[in-house]
Amino acid sequence: MVTTVYEALAEPTRRRILDLLRDQPRLVGELVTLLDMSQPGVSKHLRVLREVGLVSVRQDAQRHWYELRTEPLEEIDGWLETYRHLWNERLDRLDRYLIELQARPDDLPDA
Repeated sequence: MVTTVYEALAEPTRRRILDLLRDQPRLVGELVTLLDMSQPGVSKHLRVLREVGLVSVRQDAQRHWYELRTEPLEEIDGWLETYRHLWNERLDRLDRYLIELQARPDDLPDA
């Protein structure tokens, strides 16, 4: 049983569902088609995403619209923010190295 947002996001299919919901709310049948999966399979993933708060469902007559909820993702983004400086430092070093390489004269003779 998935209990956290992190565990829910560990599953590639659930991340794909979130990607599809990022653009617009979707019906289960539409997700089934886009994911090329069975309806029970998609519903299982949607249930997990709903339980951890990443999606909400809105009923319109017989149709169930699934929508992305960004609040849990904002919490994750806040946690990741504490690690961004590590990536920025590495990217800055890479940038300096590439500039240094470009500044070097070409050691290869002209053909």
